[in-house]
Amino acid sequence: MSSTLPADAAPGSASSTALPFTKGHGTGNDFVLLNDPQGELTFDAAALADRRFGVGGDGVIRAIRSERLDEGRALLADDASAEWFMDYRNADGSIAEMCGNGIRVFGEYLVTEGLADIAVGETVSIGTRSGVRRLRREVDGWAVDLGVFRVEEGEPTVAADGLEVDRPGLGIDVGNPHIVVVLADHAELDALDLHRAPRVAPIPPHGANIEFVVPAEPLVQDGTGRIRMRVHERGSGETLSCGTGAAAAALAVRHFAGDTIDRWLVDVPGGTVGVRVTRAAADGGDGGVGGGAARVELSGPAELVYRGTLG
Repeated sequence: MSSTLPADAAPGSASSTALPFTKGHGTGNDFVLLNDPQGELTFDAAALADRRFGVGGDGVIRAIRSERLDEGRALLADDASAEWFMDYRNADGSIAEMCGNGIRVFGEYLVTEGLADIAVGETVSIGTRSGVRRLRREVDGWAVDLGVFRVEEGEPTVAADGLEVDRPGLGIDVGNPHIVVVLADHAELDALDLHRAPRVAPIPPHGANIEFVVPAEPLVQDGTGRIRMRVHERGSGETLSCGTGAAAAALAVRHFAGDTIDRWLVDVPGGTVGVRVTRAAADGGDGGVGGGAARVELSGPAELVYRGTLG
C-alpha cells in the first residue's frame, strides 16, 4: 500500500543529534521506524514509544543490515539474501522475537525509504530473532510466511479483568509465544478490561501474548473461517491488532475445529487480516497437517502515516 508522508510532522529540529523517524501501522498496530543500516544510532525505544512524552507506538522497529548484528550474521549463513534485519522492540523497550504486523510495515518502509526494490508479487528475505521470514509484496499490502507453527501441550488457565471465572487457554507458538482463550460470545469479549495484563497459570517462562477470540456464527462461509479477537501483547499492553496473535488465534480455533479449515479472516479492533495454512514441506515441526510440516501465512495492509525528526 503506497503512503503519503508529510515531512517534519513531529516536533524537533535537525541537528547533529537529530533522530529522524517514520510512523507506520498495520491494522492499527503502530510502530516507530528508524533507518539505521550500519547500526550507528543510539536510541531509547521505551521513550520513543511513550504516547505522552515520545512519538508513541506499540513498538519500535529499526532497519539495520543483518551483517551489523550478531543475530543477523548467524542468519546470513543460512540465507545470504536476508540483507535486512527487523530489529524489533516492544513499547516497554524489551526485545521481541517477531511481529507479524510489524514486518509488513517494515517491508513498506524498506520500499518507501529506497532501501530495497520490491515489486508487487516479489518476495524478500527478512532477518528476525525468530529466523528468516519471507515477505511478499501484494497489490493491497504484504503477506509474510511466519513459518512452522506449534500447538503446545498442556492447558494453562487465564484470568482477566471482566471474566467471572478463569478460562482454559491453548498455547500456540508462531515464532513467539501465544495463549488463546475462546469465549462464548461478543458480549463477553467486549466486557474484558485488558489494561491490566491477564494472569496465566502456570506462568509462561518467557511470557506470552494473550488472545481472546469469539468464532463467527456460522464459523465457515465459502471455505473461509472467521473469528473476532482482542489481544494483550507482552511488553505493550492491549493493542488494536497483533499479526502473530491473529495467526495464533486462527490456528487455535482451527485446532478445535479439527484442523480442516486453512483460510481465515480475523477481525481485530483496527481492521481485518488474513491467515492461511499451507502444506508446503518445511524443516522440522508438525502443525498437524499431513504431507509435511504445516506453515502459516499472515496477510494484510501496511501504511506509513508520517515522518519527523526528534532532537
